[in-house]
Amino acid sequence: MISRYGTYQFMKAQPGMHEGSPVARYYRADDPEWHWLENRESADVSDFLTAANQQHADWFAPLSPLADTLYHSHLARRELAVKSLETALDHFTFWSETGAEDDYPCWWRYPNGQPEQKSCFFDVRERAAEQPFYDMGDMALSPDEQWLAWTEDTQGDERFTLWLKALPNGTPRQLLSDIGPSVCWAEDQTADGATLLFTRFDDTQRPDSLWRLWVAFAEHAPMQTPTLVLREADPEFWVGVGKTRSKAWLIIESGSKDTTEVLALPADQPETPLVCLHAREPGVEVSIDHRPGVFYRLHNQTGPHFQLDMRAESDNASWQPLIAHRDDATLEGVDAFEWGLILAERSHQDAQVLLRRLELDSHHQTLLDSYIELPETPCSQLLEDSPHFNARTLHLREESFTRPPSWYALDLDSGVRTLLKQVPVHGSLAPEQLVSRRIWATSHDGEQVPVSVVMRADLAGQPLPTLLYGYGAYGEALDPWFSIARLELLERGVAFAVAHVRGGGERGEPWYLAGKMAHKENSFHDFLAAREALVAAHISQPEGIVAYGASAGGLLVGTCINRAPEAFCAAVLDVPFLDVLRTMQNPELPLTTAEYTEWGNPEAPDVAERIAGYSPIDNIRSQRYPALWIEGSWFDTRVSYWEPAKFYARVSQAQQEAAPILLHTDMSSGHGGASGRFKAWRDTARQDAFILWALGLGNR
Repeated sequence: MISRYGTYQFMKAQPGMHEGSPVARYYRADDPEWHWLENRESADVSDFLTAANQQHADWFAPLSPLADTLYHSHLARRELAVKSLETALDHFTFWSETGAEDDYPCWWRYPNGQPEQKSCFFDVRERAAEQPFYDMGDMALSPDEQWLAWTEDTQGDERFTLWLKALPNGTPRQLLSDIGPSVCWAEDQTADGATLLFTRFDDTQRPDSLWRLWVAFAEHAPMQTPTLVLREADPEFWVGVGKTRSKAWLIIESGSKDTTEVLALPADQPETPLVCLHAREPGVEVSIDHRPGVFYRLHNQTGPHFQLDMRAESDNASWQPLIAHRDDATLEGVDAFEWGLILAERSHQDAQVLLRRLELDSHHQTLLDSYIELPETPCSQLLEDSPHFNARTLHLREESFTRPPSWYALDLDSGVRTLLKQVPVHGSLAPEQLVSRRIWATSHDGEQVPVSVVMRADLAGQPLPTLLYGYGAYGEALDPWFSIARLELLERGVAFAVAHVRGGGERGEPWYLAGKMAHKENSFHDFLAAREALVAAHISQPEGIVAYGASAGGLLVGTCINRAPEAFCAAVLDVPFLDVLRTMQNPELPLTTAEYTEWGNPEAPDVAERIAGYSPIDNIRSQRYPALWIEGSWFDTRVSYWEPAKFYARVSQAQQEAAPILLHTDMSSGHGGASGRFKAWRDTARQDAFILWALGLGNR
């Protein structure tokens, strides 16, 4: 077993981490902070990353057989041939199928009620076949379901190209390049064409403008020039567009991290002037939905936990409260149907989302107000897309740490739930052999922090080697999710734990607000408190805990290993946000200005001082760091490749232990990592092999 300070069983066979390493060879005395790595065009940069990748490969070579075993065992547990649920729209029924050996799906359809006439209308495998990276941004069917528009990214930099084809077998036609991922049809289709709406980026890759494009269907029709609908001048605001389920309105949001302005266009008249449904007010977040004659507004204008208002669709109508603000729950979403509303409410006490069904009559009087039953707690219950506005059958997706994803049809009239599909799980460890529990950690200020744990039921009650996962930013909630890949760790006796730290959204809006800006320190205290609570509850072995953080979770874990390196035997930092102060000081980088309301604008000296106090790369010091597995991506526009690279270099210099500091940079992908599922699973297997090695289980 690995000791608290790290005696690593494979280290004697590995190349040295100091003399002769890439860090030693490429160190520049005139740039001790390694800022030269930010010059993407420099040959030295690519040479350094290549050398680090080779060092990583050399060190990992003894673990390659374990990674192969994990990968193939994962495949054996999974149903590789996958078919999605069929969805009947107005004219056709649609679904996707992914072959057992394929990375990408084919999309199929048949005329409603005529399954014998099925045909494949879009083969994503063909689109991706010649590309080292491929990501489908969005797919949108025209109102008559005879034309498909889609966006794709073939580099990983999240700049997309817009394509169009007639269904089922038309020749793809490129319309535009260098746009955002989302595309939306208006409801103005004629025999000649229809309007598409899309966003474009500014120089910092902020979606700053909304455009409309009349798409002529004739094969050789001249390409129209897109028309600017809206340009957002404020660098902290992003523009997005969508359509209500009623198909009556196009909803345009211009929003920052904490402020939203909502405009609208009649979906069948996209060339008319914009209608303002909610003007921006600093700190007020809003979302809008629609039923015939009525708009609904979810907002935090009167309190941080949101309330729901309604107003008549006519001009100059005033908003009236429908669901009041509450202290014990946050309203997270509203979905409008012909018969009423589905609300997503998050309990602050239980850190659990509930779906609330509100049926309304024509005068908006409540006919029914009830919660949809949960199969267990904690779990995730989501309303799946229901394309029909008058549908009285809801599609629900449910899963937990021990329950694989299951889809149900809920008949609102009879109350009958019908299982439509459940992800099959093969192999020797079945979901019913797992147990999940939630404990509460006491943080530095007395706050109770939820910590979720899943493990083999037969091992419960004894301290186990543990993988501790954290995120804690942007109000994102880590609700329970099932992972087939995770079974490889669980079967080998590892417990998987999630620290639901402040800055996330697990306990509603107050939980988020208490872990951002000036309160960010709470996130770090909470994560370390979660670690201590796992040990105190005899769930985790104190000498056998690996920390895992991706993106903003990398900031969380990076800060914690600076402050308490002895708390973990290893850490995985996946596309980690580590150079926080320098990134936030550079408004020319993608996303920086939009992040001011999350971290603060360091132009203010007190904000710069605060960020510098926790920014991982600014707090490296000579000490015994745990083993580190650091992943970056060359085309990442969210966390630039140089952040993990600089952190690797500087921690390698500061390391006072034999534990390895490893960097791998994927030179063909972006922030989301590999685009094909098999490559992504191999990447996961390699990370898991490292985790098992760090926990002293590398020979299993």
